[in-house]
Amino acid sequence: MAIHALSRNVGMSAKKVRRVLGLVRKRKAEEALAMLRLMTSPVAGAVAKTLQSAIANAENNSMMAAEELRIVGAYANDAPMLRRFRPKSRGRISPIRRRSCHITITVDEEGLTSGA
Repeated sequence: MAIHALSRNVGMSAKKVRRVLGLVRKRKAEEALAMLRLMTSPVAGAVAKTLQSAIANAENNSMMAAEELRIVGAYANDAPMLRRFRPKSRGRISPIRRRSCHITITVDEEGLTSGA
């Protein structure tokens, strides 16, 4: 049974988060967490926090072992944008779009037959 964790309204663009999620997708949860701790990007911290939440959900709610968890799904969807305007020359304005995203990570136990 797959367990998921969701971080909503993370103040980073979904495009930047998807690059990091592509590196950890389909890996063991412990291995992915070690990779994220070594990355210097602030995005890695947000993804690691969501992954730790998914691992904790699996351990506490479904009694799964953390060593046997694998990331089966990881994606970032767009969240509402914060829209502002900045004045420009000659009475014009230009928009400022502060993007945010929702991060979802799904983990599941590795089956005994999945390695065959």
